[in-house]
Amino acid sequence: MSTVASRSLNKRLFVWSLSEIRQGQLWPVTIALILIIASIFALTALAERMEQVVVKQGKQALTADTVFISSNPIDPAFETLAEENQLTTSSQTRFGTMAFSDRGMKLITVKGVDSLYPLQGEMVLSDDQQSYSRVKPGELWLDERLFSQLEVSIGDAVTLGDGDFVVTGRIIEEPGLSFNPFQQMPSAFIHSGDIERTGAVQVGSRVRYSKYINGEQANIERLKQAVELTPSDRWRDQNSASRTNEVFQRTQQYLSLTVAIVVIMAATTLVLTCQHYVTTRRKTIAMLKSLGASKKWLVRWLLVQVTILLVAAGIFGVALGVVLEHLLRIPLVDLLPSPLPSYGLKPIVISVATSLLIAVPALGIPLIGLTNVSAVNVMQPKAELNTTKARYWLVLVPIIPMLFTYYDNLLVWIVLGGIVALFFVLALVSVLATKALSSAPLGAAFKLALSRINRSLLATGIQFGALALSLMLLSTMWLVRTDLLTDWQRTLPKDAPNAFALNIAPYEKDAYLKVLDDNHIERSEDYPIIRGRLVNINGVDAKERAQGEEASDALRREINFTFASGIPSYNEVVEGKWKQSGGVSVEADVASDLGLDIGDELEFVINSVNVKAKVNSIRQVEWRDMKPNFYFIFTPDVLKNIPATYLVSFKIEQSDDSLLNQLSRQHPTVSLMDIRVMGAKIQELLAQIVWSITLLAAIGVLSGLLLIFTLLRLSLGQRQDEIQLYRTLGASKKRVEQTIWAEYGLMALVAGVIAIIGSEMVVGAIMLFGFDLSPQFHWWLWILLPMGTFFTLALVVNSLINRLLTPVNKAFS
Repeated sequence: MSTVASRSLNKRLFVWSLSEIRQGQLWPVTIALILIIASIFALTALAERMEQVVVKQGKQALTADTVFISSNPIDPAFETLAEENQLTTSSQTRFGTMAFSDRGMKLITVKGVDSLYPLQGEMVLSDDQQSYSRVKPGELWLDERLFSQLEVSIGDAVTLGDGDFVVTGRIIEEPGLSFNPFQQMPSAFIHSGDIERTGAVQVGSRVRYSKYINGEQANIERLKQAVELTPSDRWRDQNSASRTNEVFQRTQQYLSLTVAIVVIMAATTLVLTCQHYVTTRRKTIAMLKSLGASKKWLVRWLLVQVTILLVAAGIFGVALGVVLEHLLRIPLVDLLPSPLPSYGLKPIVISVATSLLIAVPALGIPLIGLTNVSAVNVMQPKAELNTTKARYWLVLVPIIPMLFTYYDNLLVWIVLGGIVALFFVLALVSVLATKALSSAPLGAAFKLALSRINRSLLATGIQFGALALSLMLLSTMWLVRTDLLTDWQRTLPKDAPNAFALNIAPYEKDAYLKVLDDNHIERSEDYPIIRGRLVNINGVDAKERAQGEEASDALRREINFTFASGIPSYNEVVEGKWKQSGGVSVEADVASDLGLDIGDELEFVINSVNVKAKVNSIRQVEWRDMKPNFYFIFTPDVLKNIPATYLVSFKIEQSDDSLLNQLSRQHPTVSLMDIRVMGAKIQELLAQIVWSITLLAAIGVLSGLLLIFTLLRLSLGQRQDEIQLYRTLGASKKRVEQTIWAEYGLMALVAGVIAIIGSEMVVGAIMLFGFDLSPQFHWWLWILLPMGTFFTLALVVNSLINRLLTPVNKAFS
């Protein structure tokens, strides 16, 4: 064959392939592949950037890669070990002392740091002329609040303990602020070389020594192994640095879950579309073979079609992925590192490779079978395909890489396990439901529809199971998003307290609370605060309950206790019952970590006094509400002889700033902490993440609707010959149309209800085991899902109804 003839043949083959794609209903394959590529591309690129956010935010909160914290002075040998492991270190000594000026005094937190602090993060200091990022010997930098509380200006003298200092400037931004408000007091920075001048660090003083460490992770691990921890020592890394990491981690889990569901639904669309194509093209292939077309030529023809589909999907999928990644990134612009690193070719490779792995069995299995159709099928359409079952081994092509990719992702396996198990359950229940409906007193159209549905139980089960499963996946993805958002909204809710007053002396408590009440400030109950440590559990040293670095916080340090006549209304009692004497109520996580049960006897050391109490109840505490909460709440008789200060939380607005200054001047020893700025940042962070997962969920819904549309369209297409035969035999258009609507209305109703039940079960398992959250009931789903299904059904039926109602003799005239 000449070159010109070959080119002409190839051109005709290409044009014919394009026509076959369009007429053979293969366009859903391209759309499904585009969705797969776009979703995986966007999520791969965004996941890398979000990972940088999580690590960066955690390390900046720590101001280092890792921090070693101790209640005792850190041995100089620690510094030697760090140097041997090529690690950079910086030190901070934190203690409380009184600050005095000519016109006021205040209990503050002093942080003595060296000239390298902070190793990571940003500290901004200002003398109203220029900004600085390091503390030098002889300098004193004050929290903005202290200027009004002590009534001082830059250049004024302030005494810290026994040492006199001159105010150098103000702290504009401090790195590593803790999320826990109960550990916050107004801060002052001095150089570590000036700590001795204050005379505040003595034997028995409450001091926290921190060693900030930067370096390679392997070197840090060697240092950790070389250091023997005492009960007062602990390590902190980015995984424990910030509670907002929990939000990031759950977001990443949801991203993985959504991608998995999108891929599953799009892959199912591929399989269904290809199976339908094979069914409708058997006669065409058989006719071509009877006319002399070789199997080699047919394979080439099909490969041209597949190549066109894959190339088009690759181009449009990557383009859509770039747009989608940009849209997902817009709300996170303030969180992502700047400048953004290039994501390179990795997202393209991963997304295209994934779509190819899925396409191999989805397209390969049915098309290989199609090429083996015998020419006899022209005369005998039911003739068996001349093929072996070896082609089904192609399903391992995507499964094996998936095992390596998601082997440690519990959420994905919960969904996959639910898919496999629930498909059979949904199919069986659907068949039983339609069988039960057949005996109900229904109209003629419904009777005929049920007769057609129940004619082939296997086909009905597969059809109903696939439809119910696709509806379940779609609703599962949206419900998980909704439940996550509901849980995140509890992080600093709008009515949460945003100011805390601590260290209120008993003699000034009533006066302090009266100022709040007179100004109509919404406040909490006032709680007595006593610091102490848990030492024994049922006569056994409590340290034996500790499990290394993961030990409960209740054993690692002194903590705040309180006593009350009852349990706060916002704490839920999950076990036991509050008693009025001799008891203590324990927070649920602490009780779980320490293996505590009702009736266990606990011994505490409080102000050098040993105190015993029996566990009378266990409480569930929501710490994110920012209300006063405690690990241990005692009955009043247990702590009646131990002096306490008081704590109260309240909500303030910007208009109350003058009131805060008034309280600070009238009660200089009270530690007043305003967390409005921190709360606003957290709320902004949550709003940004909500946007991202909502946009991604919308992509998932689109893929789900495509699958449902394909299922209904293929199912309705399979009825075409039968419906046209009814019309040819004289059945009225109205009667056939009523039967179609009745059949698919029943299908949508039964599949929808079963899908709702299945999604509630799967979502409950995901929230409980994947996110460690309580399952919720979604009453609105029982309304919206059937409505959405009927809407999709209407689109499908209306798009095909005229062609289906055309009698056979007219169809071929």
